[in-house]
Amino acid sequence: MTLICASSLFLAACSSVEKNSNTPEGSFAIAEEFDKGERYEEAIRRYTEVKNKFPYSNYATKSELAIADVYYKQESYAEAQVAYQMFKDLHPTSPQADYVQFRLGMSYFMQLPATIDRDLSLANDTILNLSDLIKKYPNSQYIAEAKEKRSATIKMLAEKEEYIADFYFKREIYDSALGRYEGLYKNYSGLGFDKKSLSRIVICAKKIDDTPKAQKYLKILASDFPGTSELKDAEKEMK
Repeated sequence: MTLICASSLFLAACSSVEKNSNTPEGSFAIAEEFDKGERYEEAIRRYTEVKNKFPYSNYATKSELAIADVYYKQESYAEAQVAYQMFKDLHPTSPQADYVQFRLGMSYFMQLPATIDRDLSLANDTILNLSDLIKKYPNSQYIAEAKEKRSATIKMLAEKEEYIADFYFKREIYDSALGRYEGLYKNYSGLGFDKKSLSRIVICAKKIDDTPKAQKYLKILASDFPGTSELKDAEKEMK
């Protein structure tokens, strides 16, 4: 008897699903079930079906965003990036515009490598998109995390610049090292690299006989970081 009842309920449920799939709301609900069950590939297929079958329904728009979210949840960040950008372009006045902008920036952020010795070409896209959120939606609930991730990305770029500068310095290629340390000081001031970059600028400049530049930066180093080991190293080179 129990088996018969269970079978009847199953058939009724299947019938309900088949019926609902002919409406935008029902079709979207079916896609959501696959989404919640972490059957992501099927969820994407079903959301896409909603878009194609009911293109003028608000569920088509909801499905576009849901597809981007599914890509993000399954850690397909490059695909999520494309999907969020497409949604942003198609629906610039969406009530969820700040969320879309945030997730777009985060999709770039999540593609960044774990170590600075690898390609950081997506870092600028990360900073640009998170900065757009901060500028355009200052009251967004995502502001705090956006600022945190933007700062982390900027620091990664600074560490990369330091890494390259140190590479040249250790190999005594002082002209190349000088340019990198100057860039580190000018572009990433206040992030904890100033003492070292100023000291190395002085040393590199002196090594290539650019005494005026060495003196200029030695003066800044002495003023901003008196008594430090970095200042002592620079002063030693100038003697």
